[in-house]
Order: sequence, then structure tokens, then C-alpha cells
Amino acid sequence: MLRKLLKTARIEMEGRFCDVRYFEQRTASGGRRYSSEMLLDATDRIIIDDDSMTGLESKVDRLVPAVLWSRMLAAKTATVAA
Repeated sequence: MLRKLLKTARIEMEGRFCDVRYFEQRTASGGRRYSSEMLLDATDRIIIDDDSMTGLESKVDRLVPAVLWSRMLAAKTATVAA
């Protein structure tokens, strides 16, 4: 199954940016599934999916700030421990 790119977005939180790509994919039964891929850096990606684009965007709006915040805290903890 091929994914179709629907749109891209860039989310910013406290000077850190996250690129988000939204995709649509047809299921074997003819339905649609939507997914997003958040590119935090070259090796750090998070994929979220949902049955609707509205639901997916809502999930992304809630999760991206939490993910970025947790990554920033982890980086601060790593530098303090070193």
C-alpha cells in the first residue's frame, strides 16, 4: 500500500522545531487511514495514526509538545549527569 503525502507542518516549542508530515493510505477494504511522521532529528521519528485527519491532527497537537518537552528534559539530564 502506498502512502499519499497530504501536507507538511513545522511545529516550534521553545526554540526547537519539529517537522510533521501527514499521509493518507488506502486499506485493503477500501477505507482510509491517516498517519503522521514527526521528524525530531535524523534518527528520531515518531509515527501516529488515526481513522480521521481531524483526529490525527488533534493527537499531533497534544503529543508534539509533550514529546519535544521530554526530549529537552532528557538532554538536560544527560548533560548534568556527564
